[in-house]
Amino acid sequence: MAGLELRNLAKSYGMVSVIEGINLDVKDGEFVALVGPSGCGKSTILRMIAGLEDITEGDIYIGGEVVNELTPKERNIAMVFQSYALYPHMTVYRNMAFNLELAGRPKAEIDQRVRVAAKMLELEPLLDRKPSQLSGGQRQRVAMGRAVVRNPSVFLFDEPLSNLDAKLRVQMRAEIKLLHKKVGVTSVYVTHDQVEAMTLADRVVVLDKGIIQQAGSPMELYRQPANTFVAGFIGSPSMNFFAATIVGGVAKMETGEAFPFNPREQLAEGQAVTVGVRPEHFQRSGSGPSLSGPIDIVEPTGGLTFVTVHLAGQPTVVTISGDDTVKLGASLTLFTQPEQVYVFDGASGRRISEN
Repeated sequence: MAGLELRNLAKSYGMVSVIEGINLDVKDGEFVALVGPSGCGKSTILRMIAGLEDITEGDIYIGGEVVNELTPKERNIAMVFQSYALYPHMTVYRNMAFNLELAGRPKAEIDQRVRVAAKMLELEPLLDRKPSQLSGGQRQRVAMGRAVVRNPSVFLFDEPLSNLDAKLRVQMRAEIKLLHKKVGVTSVYVTHDQVEAMTLADRVVVLDKGIIQQAGSPMELYRQPANTFVAGFIGSPSMNFFAATIVGGVAKMETGEAFPFNPREQLAEGQAVTVGVRPEHFQRSGSGPSLSGPIDIVEPTGGLTFVTVHLAGQPTVVTISGDDTVKLGASLTLFTQPEQVYVFDGASGRRISEN
């Protein structure tokens, strides 16, 4: 195993910059997820780590060694793709053994490694089957098994669950988490699904336009987002945002409603701000200022119901208990607590509230 370091990593295609000076340390044995919208550069970073994409500037260290000039094979990494990339004419056993055979490993060692990985991933009954005889989840487990047998220094996962249905994605998330617990190999996982990133990773790195917006534990990003981008990206359903102005120490909207909050710095009277409230932080009872509006949409999901309410002149998503009864068109009054009201600078998007 080995740690991974990215130092001033940059990538450009001609005059177009897609990665701008990324600096990131992944500790030995840590599981880090790179998350962000399509086109943010996360897969490009992964491919540069793997040696599949040339680096424009910067250095990549694996186990303290600069690997910029090493081939993918020489970097001792294992990559799991969303497309599985299995050989259709080979059995599961041969798919898992093939890279070891190419490396000239002894047959006894290959057999031992394949069977240990197969047992770990519950693939033993499938070793004689071919990929066409497997389900999507089984194929993905074979792809992970092929990576495990190599005893890599670093695992790289490139959106490995995106081809699976919702139920299977949840199951495979648990299997990947269990696999990491068993093997303890440094892992970098790329996904556009923030729920996937938060449930899997020790640390989440949020990217936008080739720049790291924030890196931290899943709950740190949820509770203390650095800016509006992170606040809106982390959390499901997404945070609600309202344009407001600082008036008498509170954030007041044009429609007259006001949000008391806890500032972390001195704010100017009349300063333009953006107020953020998560759907789950609205309360149906309380004291102090409130907001009211008609219910436009009701979406029951079982334990929770997502309600879209027209608040302060805009659609606002609120999460309530699935046992609560609400009706379309009825008025809903909601309260907030100052510690759960996020306020961001209107110009830069930087968080300026103490949360």
